[in-house]
Amino acid sequence: MLTVFSPENFRTIPWKNGLGHTTELAISEGGSLDDFDWRLSIASVVNDGDFSNFAGYQRNLVLIEGEGLTLNHGNDDIDELTNLLDIARFDGGSNTHGTLVNGGIKDFNIMTNQLTFSPQVDCYIEQQIVTVELSEDTLLFAYSLTDDMVVTTPENNHCSVPVGHLIKLSSIEQKTVNTQLITSLSGKNMIIVQLKQTQ
Repeated sequence: MLTVFSPENFRTIPWKNGLGHTTELAISEGGSLDDFDWRLSIASVVNDGDFSNFAGYQRNLVLIEGEGLTLNHGNDDIDELTNLLDIARFDGGSNTHGTLVNGGIKDFNIMTNQLTFSPQVDCYIEQQIVTVELSEDTLLFAYSLTDDMVVTTPENNHCSVPVGHLIKLSSIEQKTVNTQLITSLSGKNMIIVQLKQTQ
C-alpha cells in the first residue's frame, strides 16, 4: 500500500530537550515523542548544543542543507557531516553534542525503536533509478530534496511524487509470505529508507 505524506500534513513539534523545533513528517501509528516504533522528521539546527536523549532508539541523521555539522558522541566517537546527504548513524542514548561548521543546517532524521525495527538508509545524489526488493516485513520510505520522484509499485502502478513529499510503501499490511516485492524509484537527491520489522 502506497501512502503520500504532503507538507500540509507535517507537524511542527518541540524537541524533546526543548532547545528547538522539528518538523515531523511521519510517525508509527499511535506513536508519541516518548514512545514510537519509527519516526521521520526534519530539523533546523542554528546553534551548537546537546542532542535529545532517545535511549532505546537508533538514529540515522542525514545532512540536507548547510555547510556541515560535527557530532561528538563521546569516547572519541565523532561523525563529520560536510557534504549533502552525508549520513551519521548512532545510538539515540549517546551523549551527542553537535557543532556547526559554518552557520545553520537542516537534517533529515530517521529514528527507530531498537526492539522493533532495523533501519537501512541510503542516499542518492545523481539522477538514477533505484530498484528495491521489499520483503513482507519491511516499510519503504522515500524523500527527494530537489526534484519529483517517479515510483513504480509492485503492482506496476506509476506515481509521480512532488518534491518535499514523503512516500511510504508498506508490504507489512499485504501479509505476503516469502515474497519479494519489486519497487523502483527514479530521481535524484533521494533519501531511501527501509525499515525491517524485527518482531
